[in-house]
Amino acid sequence: MLVPSLINPPHILDLDQDSSLADAVAGMGRHVLLLDWGRAKDRAQLSVGGHVEQLLVPLLRELGQPAALVGYCLGGTMSIAAANLTECERVATLAAPWNFALYPERSRAALQDMWRHSEPAAAALGALPMEVLQAAFWSLDPDRTVRKFAHFGQLDKASPQARRFVTLEDWANEGESLPYPAAHELIEELFGRNLPGSGQWHIGGRALADRLSVPQLNVLAADDRIAPAATAPAGASVAIASGHVGMIVGSARAKLHQTLRPFLDPACE
Repeated sequence: MLVPSLINPPHILDLDQDSSLADAVAGMGRHVLLLDWGRAKDRAQLSVGGHVEQLLVPLLRELGQPAALVGYCLGGTMSIAAANLTECERVATLAAPWNFALYPERSRAALQDMWRHSEPAAAALGALPMEVLQAAFWSLDPDRTVRKFAHFGQLDKASPQARRFVTLEDWANEGESLPYPAAHELIEELFGRNLPGSGQWHIGGRALADRLSVPQLNVLAADDRIAPAATAPAGASVAIASGHVGMIVGSARAKLHQTLRPFLDPACE
């Protein structure tokens, strides 16, 4: 089961024929399912934990056998939470945060400032719009945002590199709004109070731990600004020289697939 973040569409994990993580995992002898969280209006009352408890865990139980979870970004955080609540075969996280206190203080402060300005409108709308979240991502490294568009301006617009850039930008600017309860929990409880990293994150009355009783692998993007490597869950980890998205669909994806294979491929056990 590939578990994407609640932020941005899930198809980043099955972007195209050349860079599909779903295809790569299927080639490791696995039957692959890619979770789509669905429309925000259909889950308007769900917090981050609510998505785990009411959507992800019931889905896993419906499969009839323990699943291997591969969770990307916040989807990795949620995969660990799910593995605390139901039986799973193993869990791999990809660029997933757990100890939110280890984000740079500047980034945490900028996010809280954004929330102070956006929260009243989000509460009235019942959701935090994607455009607000995207602006928060840009603020993590504004110079890099400028550089990547400057680089795009130098590309042949008919080249594969230019087409991939447009595809990724379309993905980054698409997606459902974040339901207000999920935005509130993410920003105030996870980032603001670091509930996961301090052992105080509870779902259904159960405290969640990042050290699991099943095999666990955390794959880190060493140059990640969105989920810095320092914030990763406890347990075995492998760092890849890449950024947050580049590890999934960029040139570093070959290293990611190479890292996942001995963990996921039954033939390697």
